[in-house]
Amino acid sequence: MQVTVKLFAFFRDGRFKEEGGEYPAGTVVGDIVDGLGIGRDEVGVVMINSLQHSLQSPIADGDIVAIFPVIGGG
Repeated sequence: MQVTVKLFAFFRDGRFKEEGGEYPAGTVVGDIVDGLGIGRDEVGVVMINSLQHSLQSPIADGDIVAIFPVIGGG
């Protein structure tokens, strides 16, 4: 499956802003996060095609996956 992955904030550091990749059937968002070396506990929001999803959500061919870190502040 061809999927576009977009990273935000410090997740881009040493990685990329947007990149297309080939993933096997049955891949979930958490598999992508793991493959990027991002800790699952660092992920705040995951979106697939502009809709909020979880790390357990499966991806499909042509999806755009956006991964945002936990953001704190006050």
